[in-house]
Amino acid sequence: MTASTPADSTSPNKPPAILSLIGHTPLVEITRMDTGPCQLFVKLENQNPTGSIKDRVALAMIDAAERDGKLRPGGTIIEATAGNTGLGLALIAGAKGYRIILVIPDKMSQEKIAHVRALGAEVRLTRSDVTRGHPEYYQDVAAKLTEEIPGAFYVNQFGNPANPFAHETTTGPEIWEQMNHDVDAVVIGVGSGGTLTGLGRFFKKVHPKLEMILADPTGSILYEWVKTGKLEKAGSWAVEGIGEDFIPDNADMSFVTDAFEIDDVESFKVVRELLAREGILAGSSTGTLLAGALRYCRQQTEKKRVVTFICDTGNKYLSKMFNDFWMAEQGYGERPSKGDLCDLISHRAEKGEVISVGPDDTLLTAFKRMRTGDVSQLPVLNGDGRAVGIIDESDLLVKVHRDPAQFNQLVSAGMTDRLETLSPAAHISDLLGVFDRGRVAIVMDGAKFLGLITRTDLLSYLRLQMA
Repeated sequence: MTASTPADSTSPNKPPAILSLIGHTPLVEITRMDTGPCQLFVKLENQNPTGSIKDRVALAMIDAAERDGKLRPGGTIIEATAGNTGLGLALIAGAKGYRIILVIPDKMSQEKIAHVRALGAEVRLTRSDVTRGHPEYYQDVAAKLTEEIPGAFYVNQFGNPANPFAHETTTGPEIWEQMNHDVDAVVIGVGSGGTLTGLGRFFKKVHPKLEMILADPTGSILYEWVKTGKLEKAGSWAVEGIGEDFIPDNADMSFVTDAFEIDDVESFKVVRELLAREGILAGSSTGTLLAGALRYCRQQTEKKRVVTFICDTGNKYLSKMFNDFWMAEQGYGERPSKGDLCDLISHRAEKGEVISVGPDDTLLTAFKRMRTGDVSQLPVLNGDGRAVGIIDESDLLVKVHRDPAQFNQLVSAGMTDRLETLSPAAHISDLLGVFDRGRVAIVMDGAKFLGLITRTDLLSYLRLQMA
């Protein structure tokens, strides 16, 4: 006999059950990092459905817009976002049948962008190196789109009162109960200001002596505002989701009792240490918050119970701060300098980092490795690890453009064996000569292959020499 399903258990018009899992996230203690005399706890907001704390405010802001008649069936949701709010909005928009357009600065990770697109969002990428008032500033672009599209609702997390309300009514009470009404300080970051203001309002009612500590990226104006009351010119920072070049309407900075300024290098180092020591895979803003929390804890002379947040999952940053090559390319890595051309090699053979093929591999194998490694050329290494050739996209195209079956040919039939080799002691001017001839420089120490240097590698090296 076949079990029957109740008629009302499924419906295409019923929101997915995953929305019921927003909030009520666990809280765990940090036990293997130096927290001074304090106990440090982290609230695992990476356990929300799209992997971040922003799911809470996304749901609250859409629900409020529906109640207020600002968002009607068939409408379009528009938001300027660093990615995580957009993920929450895209999940809920899809569940409720709305069109959604997200305006995202171009420094955001590709994982976030791919995720929101997979959820059905339309993405408009804008410049991340401009500030308010510039026509390509992401919030200004979102506001303009709202004016142009009939039935559009601009969420505006930076000024939407439902944002802090979500934290006042969910995040704050959860922390209070999970800490058994015994907490001395909470370390937060400010992006839209909702977490700060919502928690500030809640704890002002139940625990007025609680300290609210700001952890702010170097380059953001908020740290200086707390310390001096002055609005300085904003710089730039790589951490995503927190730090601002203005004070958001939703950010009640009066709740902040102290602040720490954390640079990108420290943020990335701490969040990688968090994974190695505590097994928690977290995003870049968590590195800033955790670094600030650790500084606060280590400065104390008596035991305090401190809470901070795992703002989002590190799965969204695997191509960035958890990628050793990206870290080195951006100048965040700690690769020892050799003082020669080896410093320009991004993938070093001695470390097993080189993506290569053998002469007896097929052209199809070479093509797949180029795509997987996001490179346009590969060294061809024999069984002894010696460089015997190089193959690039042009070589492949020459072989297969008339007959795709030629992908089954061996690499040896398509590679170039006229190699442009340089010793590590060669000069940058020697590299330019190689590039002028349309080649890639192969760095050799005698017969030992050390790696490749491309135009991109040289440009990355020169950028890091800037003051």
